Amino acid sequence: MPYWRLSAFYFFYFGLLGTWLPYWSLYLKSLGYSSGEIGILSALVMVTKVIAPNIWGYLADRYDCRTRIIRLGSLMAILAFAGVFWRQDFYWLAAVVVGYSFFWNAVLSQFDVLTLSHLSGRYARYSLIRVWGSIGFIVAVLAVGAWLDYHPIAHLLLIITGLLTAIWLGSLLVAENPQGLSRGDRSPGSLRRILSEPAVLAFFATSFLLQFSHGPYYTFFSIYLEGEGYSTTATGMLWSLGVLAEVLLFMGMHRLLARFSLRHILIASLALTALRWWMIAEFAASTALLIVAQCLHAASFGSAHAAAVETIRRFFTAHHGQGMALYSGLSFGAGGAMGALFSGYAWDISARYSFWVAAAAAALAAWLAWRYFETPTTSADANHRSAPTAGVD
Repeated sequence: MPYWRLSAFYFFYFGLLGTWLPYWSLYLKSLGYSSGEIGILSALVMVTKVIAPNIWGYLADRYDCRTRIIRLGSLMAILAFAGVFWRQDFYWLAAVVVGYSFFWNAVLSQFDVLTLSHLSGRYARYSLIRVWGSIGFIVAVLAVGAWLDYHPIAHLLLIITGLLTAIWLGSLLVAENPQGLSRGDRSPGSLRRILSEPAVLAFFATSFLLQFSHGPYYTFFSIYLEGEGYSTTATGMLWSLGVLAEVLLFMGMHRLLARFSLRHILIASLALTALRWWMIAEFAASTALLIVAQCLHAASFGSAHAAAVETIRRFFTAHHGQGMALYSGLSFGAGGAMGALFSGYAWDISARYSFWVAAAAAALAAWLAWRYFETPTTSADANHRSAPTAGVD
């Protein structure tokens, strides 16, 4: 298994995310954009996630061209993002963000499938590779935050371009293992049967609500902390603390998957997410309690995402690319976009109100998971097929 080559890709991909999420809104604020405009420009990244992963996922599964899609998407993202160096007016930036994110969002869900193809039945070990993405996020948040404390915010554009280039170079170093995943029945009818199952519908609904609840956090958390008097370095440290908790979770996630059902992990993750947003709404002035809230990122992203990847693997045995694309599109795409748009308009009313609504959305997701989601014991059972799949609890 090409452990370090797979890990390097995640390191740079989430290093870019660790540069984008905390500081992109600060860059837009420096250009004089309003909260509503910042919300729209942040939501556009999520909107393309609804469409792009499904297009690329279908093509990857239909024509077995996953590796080429990953490499092409990485390269085109660099070229599209270069438009930010030309102009900074609202509609031009909106077009650049749509173009860049259309290709960038094609990459991750397909690379997750590529990674699973190299695990040879040891699918719970996915988190031990994915943890390097969390490490990359931490390194980027801290390093970029420290750099921007002493340099112009416009340097952010050069840093993002460098990380996009590193992602593309990393994509050239690894390819999909064609024998690594089940091919099975790939007919449209088989996909429709999977999507009609109540547990699958509940899973996608909870995924949507979970990412909707992240809207105020991903879009305005840095601005929120700035308003509370935190420095850029302190803001970066708090972002990094959340991802450090995620790293520790990922390192032990294979043990949690062996001990607990996906249903229990998902419900616990969603309930702890609701608690996290409530704490941020009520106790942002208390550094100690904010630290506790940030540690809950281990649940709101870490365990929730690891459980989601395993859920997709079990349900979508012959449609891995489309399954991951649907998950990405409905959760990070539609959910994230709606959350960013909501927070953009709600923020001017009340920052605390935005996080209260986020907590309510996560609590609703936890209830839906408790009421309707069931763990497939094997991917064969989940899809009404006969062949068992390795690596199942």
